[in-house]
Amino acid sequence: MEDKDNLLDSYIQELRRGTLVLSVLSQLKEEEYGYTLSTKLKDKGLEIEQNTLYPLLRRLEARNLLVSIWKLEEARQRRYYKLSLEGLEMLEMLTDEWSKVVSITDKLLNE
Repeated sequence: MEDKDNLLDSYIQELRRGTLVLSVLSQLKEEEYGYTLSTKLKDKGLEIEQNTLYPLLRRLEARNLLVSIWKLEEARQRRYYKLSLEGLEMLEMLTDEWSKVVSITDKLLNE
């Protein structure tokens, strides 16, 4: 039974990993710093570890999908992220594709 549980966990993790970019982009229409973004995602049911989130944010910024700025807040520097224009366009395209994937998968599962 333990092997089956491990296999299931592995598949669930793989499914979730495929949605991370879309999920993160969807929450960055307004400026957020990493901790608040992580909390926002968790509150909506998607837990993401910091060692996954921060490298993802840096990759998205390197691909010009996000912009970031440093702000001094509560005597601490915090890096805030927000969608760039390219990021907003990518979010729209990925959202359209997600809708198609969900529709197709629903058809396959409900035959």
